[in-house]
Order: sequence, then C-alpha cells, then structure tokens
Amino acid sequence: MLRRLLVILVPFAVVLVVAVLMPLGTMTAQQRTQEAYVDRTGDAGRFASLAQSALEAERLSALNQELERYRQLYGTPVLVVAPDGQVVAGSEDDERSAELLDSLPLDAQVRTALAGERPPPPETVWPWSDDPLVVVEPVGRDSEVAGAVVLVAPTDRLGSEVLDAWAWTAVGGLVPLALLVAAALPLSRWVLRPIRRLDEATEAVSSGDLEVRVDAERGPPELRHLTDSFNTMVSVVQAALERQRAFVSEASHQLRNPLASLRLAVENLAPHLRTEEAREAHAIAVDETTVMHRMLNSLLAATRLESVTGSEPVDVSEVLQTRVERWRALGSSRGIEVETDVPEGLRALAPAGGLGSILDELVSNATRLSGGTRIAVRARDGDPVHLWVLDDGGGLPEEERESALDRFWRSTRHQNTEGTGLGLAIVADLVRGSGGRLSLTDGIGEGDRPGFGVLIELPPA
Repeated sequence: MLRRLLVILVPFAVVLVVAVLMPLGTMTAQQRTQEAYVDRTGDAGRFASLAQSALEAERLSALNQELERYRQLYGTPVLVVAPDGQVVAGSEDDERSAELLDSLPLDAQVRTALAGERPPPPETVWPWSDDPLVVVEPVGRDSEVAGAVVLVAPTDRLGSEVLDAWAWTAVGGLVPLALLVAAALPLSRWVLRPIRRLDEATEAVSSGDLEVRVDAERGPPELRHLTDSFNTMVSVVQAALERQRAFVSEASHQLRNPLASLRLAVENLAPHLRTEEAREAHAIAVDETTVMHRMLNSLLAATRLESVTGSEPVDVSEVLQTRVERWRALGSSRGIEVETDVPEGLRALAPAGGLGSILDELVSNATRLSGGTRIAVRARDGDPVHLWVLDDGGGLPEEERESALDRFWRSTRHQNTEGTGLGLAIVADLVRGSGGRLSLTDGIGEGDRPGFGVLIELPPA
C-alpha cells in the first residue's frame, strides 16, 4: 500500500514541478531573446545613422572600418544594402557578403526595411537553434530610405545563456521536488500506519483473536475515528461471543444437577411399576434422560472446542503422540483398530491449542458413527499440509456430505446415536479460521462400504 501511494504521489509531484518549470523556461528563453534583440537593434540603429551620413557624403571607408571593428569585437557581420539590393558597405568582402545574403531568407525583411518600416522581431532562440539572430534596420525614414542595415548575430552564446538559465531553474525546481519526495515517505507512512494496523488487527480477528486492539492515538483524525469504531466493534463482538458461550456453559451446568435428580427419581420408580406398559414407559423415560445427559455433555465439549481462537505453529507428530494411546483405548472398547501414519517433524499452522481437540472430535465421531473396524489418521507434508481421519464404515452419500457440515445436522441412520451434530461443524469453522480448509471424502473401505473420511488442509509452518 505504501508503494502504491508513493507511485501516485511522486509522479504527481514531478508532473506538477514540470508543469511549472516548462512555462518558466519558455519565458526565460523569450526574455533572453528579447534582450539580445533590443541590444542588437540599438547597434543596428547606430550603424543606420552612420550609414545615412556616409551615403550622403559618399564616404564609405570610415563606415567599413567601423563595421569591421564591430565584427572583430562581437563576431557579428554587418552589411549595408542599397535599394537595388546591392551591398554598398559591410564588414565582409564582396564574395562573403553575397554568400551571407544568399544563405539567409532576408528578402521580406529587407523589403520591409526599404519601405521605411522595421521588420517584426525574430522568433525565440532555443538552445538547440542554429539560425542566427538577424536584425534589419532601415537607413533613413519614410520616403528618404537610402538602404538597409543587416546585422547577423550568432546565437551560440545566447543559446548557452538560455541553457544555463534553464539549468539553474531546474536546480531551483528540483530542490522543492526533492523535499516533497522526501516528505512523501514519512507522510505516507503516517497516513497508512493506522490502516496497516487495522489490516493486521482484522487478520487477527479473522483468526479468532478477539483480544486485539488498535492504537487510536496516531494518524489523521478520520483514521483515528475509524480505529475507535473498529475497537468498539471488536469489543461488542467479543462480549456477545463470551455471553453466548457463558450462557451455553452455565445452562449446561445448571441443567446437569436437575437432570441427574430427575433420572434418579425415574429409576427409583422401577420397583413400584406393576404393569408391562408402565415398565415400557419407564424404560423409555430412562433412555430419554440418558440421551439428555449425553446432550449436555456434548454441548459442554462443543463449547470448550469453540472457545479455541487464533492459530499457531504446531508439530503434528507430537500432537498425535500425546493422543494415540487414548484413541486406541477408545477404539478397543468398540472393537475398532486405530492406526496412524504421520511423518516426524511435520509442522503446520493450526488452531491455537486446538489441533488435538479437533482430532479427538473426528476420531470420536468415527468410533461412534462409522460402524467399521478400522480408523486411520494420516498426514502428508506439502503446501498445504494434508491431514486425514479415515474409517472403513458405511460412509456418507454424496448428497449428504454438504449438509454434514451444518450445525445440529444428523444423518437419518444416526438419529439414535449419542452426539449433538455440532462437532464437525465447529471443527470446520476452526480449520477455516486458521487459514485451512476441511472437506469430506471417502474412507479406506471397499465396495459398497467405501468408508468416510475428513481431509484437513493446513498452511505449512
């Protein structure tokens, strides 16, 4: 984000400075050209006065000497042209004068001067221009024009002066540009720092960390207000989740004792039942209280599982080593063999402190619901890290797999099996919260019993 903002600000500053320097450079070139033109026009006017006197007295030697000294001093040829177009005096010899007149488009300017008017000023001289600065001044005025003075001034020095002026102007413009660019970096950081912190806090919240807060004392006022609103939002969400979890946990605990008393009372009715119908109703009541007791235990377990927040690097093989004996004991009680295949040192980003609980839930579901004889927990390194919990039971039809991740969903075949239908949905949420993905697959069965599998994909640590 900082790079993108600088990409916008720096070119904008460059365009702004260039937009100011270009008219300033044009004005400088025009001003220097005008100064040179005025200076050369003054010289041409003086030569026109001398030429008028020399032509009237028919003494041109002194005029030629004056024009020669001027050429030697300034390197600027000067010619005096008669009304018939012939050069009558000048700083050059006849051959050179003819070449000079032929090389320059002076016809219009000479005709204007011979008509008694001064030609328009020349165009602006640029540093890359090769054309000389030509000044044509009439000798005499009105109907008494006796000729024209043609002054051909080289523009090499003038172009160098314009270029030097541009260089100093550019330096003067680059200083504020450099200051602006230098100020753009800290300014951009100051503006974007709250946004970057909000982005980091948002990622933390999306990972389940509701304890995160953003410093609202720095940055522009609008972003400080946004930061305050973000902190308030997170506090409200955290409070709502805590109240929800507290309610489920407290309600489960508060219901446990009355439910135990109810179950004991119902069981104590057994000696007083005389008819077969009463004994059947009593057995149903005992079973229902047992299901309710299991439901409460499952809700408490689900609440503990759902309280897992954030993600952390974990060693998958170490997590399995702490739980595999418990899984095997659980499977042995149900006649199920539990096997594991996990590489040593395999690390992944998993829900903080929750990978073991997630695997416990998946293995518990497999032992209760699969109806098979084998459960396999496998893992493979890669990007992402793959982790499977597979069984060889009856499996789950394709049309039911999408619904299996919904809360409180139970397959029609498992309506009378203990559980709440919450575990798999909560596990999927936890995996997604840590940046992973959970999907349902076939297991390790064969034929019409393909088994059921859960694939967890986690980012590598």
